[in-house]
Amino acid sequence: MRAARVHAYGAPSAVVVEEIPAPRPRAGEALVRVHAAAVNFPDVLMMADRYQVSIPVPFTPGSEFAGTVVALGPDTDGPAVGTTVMGGVLTGAFAEEVVAPAHVLRPVPAGLDMVSAAAFRVTYSTAYHALVSIGGGVAGDRVTVLGAAGGVGSATVDVATRLGMSVVAAASSPERLAVAAKLGAVAGVDYTRENLKERLKELTGGGADVVVDPVGGDHAEAALRAMRWGGRFVTVGYADGRIPRIPLNLVLLKGVVVRGFELRTIGEHLPEAVVSADAALAELVAGGMRPEVTSVRTLSEVAQALTEVAERGATGKVVIDMGAP
Repeated sequence: MRAARVHAYGAPSAVVVEEIPAPRPRAGEALVRVHAAAVNFPDVLMMADRYQVSIPVPFTPGSEFAGTVVALGPDTDGPAVGTTVMGGVLTGAFAEEVVAPAHVLRPVPAGLDMVSAAAFRVTYSTAYHALVSIGGGVAGDRVTVLGAAGGVGSATVDVATRLGMSVVAAASSPERLAVAAKLGAVAGVDYTRENLKERLKELTGGGADVVVDPVGGDHAEAALRAMRWGGRFVTVGYADGRIPRIPLNLVLLKGVVVRGFELRTIGEHLPEAVVSADAALAELVAGGMRPEVTSVRTLSEVAQALTEVAERGATGKVVIDMGAP
């Protein structure tokens, strides 16, 4: 089968597409023929060996996919062969076939095509859990979303708005803020030109109840300083490339709760939250929610797709269509 391969850590330009043996599912696993796979910033970090978990080379990058189940491992209960599913793995999705634990696969909600389904599972589940399962967000809350035009950021704006929260978006350009506004953000801050702390306090009417931060860097502390007393700050990732060093005296003085969220392990620690999130997201899709897909590439263009995400050239999601010539 054809697959993207990383043979040495470095920039996305080094990824190659080559023929490798098709994987075989073991007990508890399913083999999925990949129709589409979405690009996420952690894919870029793994290729550079800058992710929280180091992946030995060579490996096939890609974590988010949609496709059709073609086989189940021995003694495996899972979606039947022929079922269209979406799912997430740590690596392996940028290939014509991928093996995944059967329990991480979900049926594609009615109304989503394969490209949209590939862009949905990781980012929208992350958004919902960050806002609700971890952040405790409810209708009426004031929410700040950093990196609001990226994959996780745009999904978070979308979900929060549809759940009745009021979103102030933070992004790096007027064009990216326009994406967040289209998804329902009531206001925006360009953190390359404006004082993030002061503008957030002003636009949230004294401070956000919830901050969702997939960016990190200096923006994290500024956003935390702009929170109301007792707010919830959820750290999701570090697209800035720098892990924040938050002074704990700020947490003390503001009474905020700082929590971390990682989609890879939530099923292990909060399985009931996964069930609730799946049901809530399916209901939102039935109501018209769709991921913001702004770039569709072929597998041969995987290096370009990864570069778009690495250089923050894309708004919304970049998806690789495996069926495209």
